[in-house]
Amino acid sequence: MSSVDVSRGVCALVPGLQHWLENVFFAVRAIDAAVPRERDDRRILLATEIGHATHRDILITIAEGAPSLVPAANGLPARVAFGLEDMGFAFALIAELARPAGVPAVGDSASARLMALASRVARSDATVLIQGDTGTGKEGMARFLHARSGRTSGDFIAVNCAALPETMMEAMLFGHRKGSFTGAAAASEGLFLAADGGTLFLDEIAELPLALQAKLLRALQEGEVLPVGASHPVPVNVRVIAACNRNLADECAAGRFREDLYWRLNVMPLEMRPLVERPGDIAAIAAAILLRHHDNAKGPFIWPTAAAVAKLVDHAWPGNARELGNVLQRALVLRDGDRIDGHDLHIATAPRLRMVSPVPAAPEAVRLRDVAHHSKLEAIRLALRETDGHRAAAARKLGISERTLRYRLAEMRELAAA
Repeated sequence: MSSVDVSRGVCALVPGLQHWLENVFFAVRAIDAAVPRERDDRRILLATEIGHATHRDILITIAEGAPSLVPAANGLPARVAFGLEDMGFAFALIAELARPAGVPAVGDSASARLMALASRVARSDATVLIQGDTGTGKEGMARFLHARSGRTSGDFIAVNCAALPETMMEAMLFGHRKGSFTGAAAASEGLFLAADGGTLFLDEIAELPLALQAKLLRALQEGEVLPVGASHPVPVNVRVIAACNRNLADECAAGRFREDLYWRLNVMPLEMRPLVERPGDIAAIAAAILLRHHDNAKGPFIWPTAAAVAKLVDHAWPGNARELGNVLQRALVLRDGDRIDGHDLHIATAPRLRMVSPVPAAPEAVRLRDVAHHSKLEAIRLALRETDGHRAAAARKLGISERTLRYRLAEMRELAAA
């Protein structure tokens, strides 16, 4: 949990801010602005309390009119001014300014509970399996686990298993000896040894062939790897975090994934829910994205209007945070005015509330997970229509890999045949 001090003046003037921060993974302490501070303390103060501020702090002003952000620079603290209409996004922006590097943006209480659980998991050395749709932040969670672990002095190595050439997978993961195969002009230590003492993040783990899954299982169980062409195994001290955008239990049942490896990976399971199921995160992620793309030298920070934020929250986000990032980047470039308004958000698919209708009628209550699933399928159909059936272009439009698109299309064919 991140810590931040909030002056009593801020608590009195903007009582909702403290509640927002406490709801999104902050430990908040109300303090007098004049009390002595520790060197690394970060405080949220009123602009009138600037005499007690350092460059690490955030000063806020409540004033009607256009909101503004002046980032910290030249030894001066960041300054945020906003009125009642922009208060919702301002709270998310202040939280992002206060959030330490390496901590994912959250604004939903359920996401904050997940982060609290992840903080406890990080302190162990257990293998972690992160499951969730593409764009839900699995790599960000893996980096957070590494940053909060006892392995921060070691490297964090991320590898997308779907991007590894199938003929080179074993050598790239476990290393190889010189001359062990055609083209091996020099030895290579492999990704496991590169992450020795640190963390190895294996994304899209379900894409590994079954034969290589057996070798991965042995590496995890024995704490050693056998490079291609070697006769003796090499000990390795690595924490493995695996991720998958499919349900690995279903993959095991279908015979595409080894059940023994699944149980070896699933020691500490974490599930990243689709963005449609955590609307509180949308403003927080939007604030993080807009801060990341802001260049103070090129002009002021671009605020979304309340109408734009409402439109973002209303959308189903089949591409999750990746789609949200694409929409905001386009809006920054194509906006008509000084702010991002609702009409600047070019969102192709229907909003969240209209996605209930395609779900088949059933005697039991409609589950939000089903709504999200059918929303994704509708988004894929629309993207294919808009790209005249060009899969690579449709995948780029959706913010997903072409491999993931093929998997979703296979699902659609199965549904059609049922």
